[in-house]
Amino acid sequence: MSISVRNLNYIYNPGMPGETVALSDVSFDVADGTILGIIGHTGSGKSTLLQHLNGLIKPTSGEVYIDGECITDGKTKMTDIRRKVGLVFQYPEYQLFEETVGKDVAFGPKNLGLDEEEQEARVKRAIGLVGLDYEEIKDLSPFELSGGMKRRVAIAGVIAMDPKILILDEPTAGLDPSAHREILAMVRRIHDEMGIILIFVSHNMADIAEMSDRVMVMSGGKVVLEGTPAEVFSKEEMLSEMGLGVPPAKEIVDLIKSKEPGFVSEALSTDDAARDIRHYLEEAER
Repeated sequence: MSISVRNLNYIYNPGMPGETVALSDVSFDVADGTILGIIGHTGSGKSTLLQHLNGLIKPTSGEVYIDGECITDGKTKMTDIRRKVGLVFQYPEYQLFEETVGKDVAFGPKNLGLDEEEQEARVKRAIGLVGLDYEEIKDLSPFELSGGMKRRVAIAGVIAMDPKILILDEPTAGLDPSAHREILAMVRRIHDEMGIILIFVSHNMADIAEMSDRVMVMSGGKVVLEGTPAEVFSKEEMLSEMGLGVPPAKEIVDLIKSKEPGFVSEALSTDDAARDIRHYLEEAER
């Protein structure tokens, strides 16, 4: 499975007074199994781009290829693409509607025409992947659950479609710290166990640094920077000019390096920063 985007352009309200260029000549590739984090300030084109990747929006010009198949040529059956590409919007819990968790998660598989045995198998797997117990939760009303659990159930409904690409728009938005950590662990588990491409948007730079294999920065509808987390977050001045920051751990590490020339660290996570600081202090005591 792969994604290739070539010279993608999208204009809202073309020819009207409110004409807005949302995407401008966007090109990038995502290899199989990659976790791609996307960052950018509000209005940079992130959400518009995500909706192109499963055909919800058709481009003004340019192409999107999913596993080598052009989905923007008007010939592709979009229902087939949406089985491959699962898109989870911000606050997906607002889209829960069935009377029980089991029925809600089964909605997609049922509409695929799968038999009841396969539906149940998919629901069990999906609920397990999001860290919940099928027997405990299947008959509960989704509206009785906590915010974090509702979100996991909503994501399970997309996973039950068995996508090869999963796209998450701000998966931890609005959650308390405990639920935030649980959702991140869940996202990692889903990726590792399903072996899929995972794309997620976040304003939390620590999450992006921790989770991503590749990071893509958008500004003004364009991809302005792309690389590994270390490569992207080394461009602090450029990020600052776009109103973006770096992970808090990097800020701490850089501050220490400015005071202690002998301290060496490229840590982006709290755990890695703590490890490097501890090592430096131990060496200084010898």
